[in-house]
Amino acid sequence: MVQYTNYIKYIHYFYITFKYMIMKKIIALVVFVSGALFTYAQPPAGDANAGDIYGAKVKAKGAVAIAEVVTQLDGGAQLDDVKIKAKILEVCPNKGCWLKLELPDGSQAMVKMKDYGFFVPLAAKGKTVVIEGQASMKTVPVKELKHYAEDAKKSQAEIDAITQPKKEVNILAKGIVVVGQ
Repeated sequence: MVQYTNYIKYIHYFYITFKYMIMKKIIALVVFVSGALFTYAQPPAGDANAGDIYGAKVKAKGAVAIAEVVTQLDGGAQLDDVKIKAKILEVCPNKGCWLKLELPDGSQAMVKMKDYGFFVPLAAKGKTVVIEGQASMKTVPVKELKHYAEDAKKSQAEIDAITQPKKEVNILAKGIVVVGQ
């Protein structure tokens, strides 16, 4: 009887020890994941100074003005590997995950980061950059346009005013380098 009681005590001891070990690991995992998500959900810090690179390494040499790219895209072309020089008008305030570029006619081009692999700081707004990537003309659905408007913290009236799809220049960036103010 004594041996059986000791055996039950050992099992109970190991059960309690194992239970606390698991709880500690779960708590540590939750803290780690929460911290990672909090850090991940913000645009990177920084001043976006000339020479700063985001994503793949990009050199400014050989970049063409965005007006030239638009002309080629209007002709029906899709540019698979192009370097584009343009001014940033807007940066996603949530994560820095998309940009809007100024086009010569006053409209804007949308830039997304390839594979959601890098982000750009809010300080990049107003800076001239060279973007290397793929450019195409795309018709953007209303749902996506409203999503970007929400990201940009537009008013509900501005979001509700979006009722038609929009044809726009779309750039999928592999890398971005800041070249000036």
